Amino acid sequence: MVNLSILISSSEISGPGGLFDIDATLPLVAIQFILLMIILNIILYNPLLTIIEERKEYILNNLAKASKILSQANELTAQYEQELNSVRKEAQLEITNSQKIHKEILEIELNISQKYIDNLLDNITKDLLDKKNTALNSLDAIVQSLCIEIETRLSI
Repeated sequence: MVNLSILISSSEISGPGGLFDIDATLPLVAIQFILLMIILNIILYNPLLTIIEERKEYILNNLAKASKILSQANELTAQYEQELNSVRKEAQLEITNSQKIHKEILEIELNISQKYIDNLLDNITKDLLDKKNTALNSLDAIVQSLCIEIETRLSI
């Protein structure tokens, strides 16, 4: 407790000034503050601000370049999509045309094959009819000769 009372008694202000004592130290502190502000401005803040401005310009330039490149890419994309659509339409037309041509060729080949088969069948039927007729004629001759032979044997 004794220490506390000594501390309180020694902290008492004796004389003028009190809480705000304006003497030669205040202008000195103000001058020091202003000098430190100027020195910090010159040494620290100005270089930092220039670097920040350079980075800002660099970023803005890169953003501008990127937006130009993006717009060019969008234009190229639109152009290529349009070309792709036209090529797809042309390919579809070529496919349908080739399908028509192949269908016509197939029909022609089928007609030729059908005619060939019809001719072959006609030839085969004619040949079979000729063979049938020759077989019947030869059979008729054989039957006639057998009849004559039977008659001759019977008449004996």
